Amino acid sequence: MHRVTAADRRDLPLLTGGAPRERADAARNRTKVLAAADELFRRNGVAAVSMDDVAAAAGVGKGTLYRRFGDKSGLAAALLDERESELQAAILSGPPPLGPGAPPADRLAAFVSAYLAYVDAHLDLVALSQTASPGARLRTGSHGFWRQHCGLLLTAAGVPDPDLRADTLLAALTAEQVRHWRRDERRPLPALIDAIDAIARRLAVPPSP
Repeated sequence: MHRVTAADRRDLPLLTGGAPRERADAARNRTKVLAAADELFRRNGVAAVSMDDVAAAAGVGKGTLYRRFGDKSGLAAALLDERESELQAAILSGPPPLGPGAPPADRLAAFVSAYLAYVDAHLDLVALSQTASPGARLRTGSHGFWRQHCGLLLTAAGVPDPDLRADTLLAALTAEQVRHWRRDERRPLPALIDAIDAIARRLAVPPSP
């Protein structure tokens, strides 16, 4: 049986909390905007919806919308925050193998499976948030969280260059790559998850002495 190690329990910061408390009217506007954006994106597709469409549907001024979210990619990131926080919480304190208590290779494979399913479920929103500007994907707080988590697990597995291996794995899970596999090559999600799971496990195998 695998003993739970310090690496298994290593805390990773949840990307929530710590923000100043919003005024009540600002919080209401934010809720209205996110609900309107979610409905419009689901109904019409992300590419077909403009910031003006969102402002009109939410009943807020365009200036308010742009000041709060910046652009459509900022709006996409805000919509994804809650979903990402749920996955982060499962990694930190959920049941194994995604949460603490399983061997590093099992946890890494569980993360890959869960993250790939998350990207697939929100593909256009994730793509928008990752491609807003050159290198946007690498600057998000969520990417830092995923990279740190994978790096810690690979370190615990005893493989060389754990951060490089983490980067390689996450590069294969970008929205652009997943969209190519799912929409261009029409790979079924379960088969894709199994294939990436196997790759993650190989990355977690230490070299032979």
